[in-house]
Amino acid sequence: MRAEAEPEAAARPMEVPGPTAALSLPAGLTEAGVPPGPTEAAAVAPLPQAGVPPELIEAVAVAPLPEAGVPAERASEPAPARPAAAARRAGVPGARALYAAAVPVGGLLTAAVIFGLFMLAVGRNPLDVYALIWRGGFGSSFAWQNTFSRAAPVILTALAVAIPARMGLIQIGGEGALALGGLAASLTGIALSGAGAPLLVQACMLIAAMVAGGLWIGGVGALKHYRGVNETISSLLLAYVAIAVFNHLVEGAFKDPGSLNKPSTRPLDTVHMIGSIPGLDVHWGLAAGIVFCLGAHFVMRHTRWGFALDTIGANPRVAALAGLPVGHLIVAGCFAGGAAAGLAGGYEVAAVHGNANASLIVGYGYTGILVAFVARHQPLAIVPVAFLFGGIGASSGLLQRRLDLPDATVLVLQGVCFLIILAADPVSDMLRVRLSAARSKGGRT
Repeated sequence: MRAEAEPEAAARPMEVPGPTAALSLPAGLTEAGVPPGPTEAAAVAPLPQAGVPPELIEAVAVAPLPEAGVPAERASEPAPARPAAAARRAGVPGARALYAAAVPVGGLLTAAVIFGLFMLAVGRNPLDVYALIWRGGFGSSFAWQNTFSRAAPVILTALAVAIPARMGLIQIGGEGALALGGLAASLTGIALSGAGAPLLVQACMLIAAMVAGGLWIGGVGALKHYRGVNETISSLLLAYVAIAVFNHLVEGAFKDPGSLNKPSTRPLDTVHMIGSIPGLDVHWGLAAGIVFCLGAHFVMRHTRWGFALDTIGANPRVAALAGLPVGHLIVAGCFAGGAAAGLAGGYEVAAVHGNANASLIVGYGYTGILVAFVARHQPLAIVPVAFLFGGIGASSGLLQRRLDLPDATVLVLQGVCFLIILAADPVSDMLRVRLSAARSKGGRT
């Protein structure tokens, strides 16, 4: 009798006094809930209950719990999913892209309405204004060439914002990197004047421009990682420093004695100037910007480096725990963005101006910020958005001649677009959360 009672005592659950009396521990466990043997299996395998087969415990652990008031035979049936939620979970092609495009498009339309009201306030017909913007930017082949010329540097300066943004960094110092890239290209061309083949000299000028811009914005990444300096503040301040250094050198040590009213560096040799794309009166910077966007898209979507940048943008601590060199990647990503902006300055000097002067600093870097945000930091979307804002900028002269509006009119439109785009994301997220909560509440009722 005593031998038969011992198995029952071993199988009886041990009661724990106090508030946890409802809990029970199976036989073989210590008070700490860990068997005297190895703990690895206990951490993974389900704990068998007294008198209950292990396979039944696994089935109960996997099976979904029926909702209150739902018959057991209907509990196993899948709940009807809402179309939008089902589309997001199933990854319906184009569903996420459609939502991603709806926010900036809606923001641009809202900005157009606000700018139209502003035109009414100053005594102009908004329809006439928008008609002239279309005609000046997209109404003829000459207008398109002007649009392409303005869009070429903006594509590259937008990449300077978009690449660091994949890591969660808001870098806005592209204007300074463009200025230093142009200065580096000019000085390299002057130093190599009369030496080597023209293609070699052109390549050296563009490489020097990329290195100068990359080092300048790479410093922003270094300050962010090693000293914790906010990248938005440091990049903006460094942009002003870069422009001051540019003006100091152009008007001082490297000034061409022949440039009196408009200080500039010595002009490049004609043979070293970069020509236009065949069939277009647009320099090769446009083709370079498109190629760089295609390359950035491929790297971000199909390489380990792009995945690493996205991981850092999602959570830098998790990326560090996963073994990623977060600091090196931050500096490298900022260097790549700065190199794109520096290349824009190199093309402006080697294909448009022929020397480094104050005409290089006209706001292409700041327009690139707007383009990158409207494109939601997607490299492929940067190209059409740059064409849009390049056309808006190209129409400024026509607005001035026909409606007696100042050149700054298009800057007002760009500023309104930027403010609305910045507000569009948080507003859309708030509306989406409220709509989801309302649907959930309606489903429960």
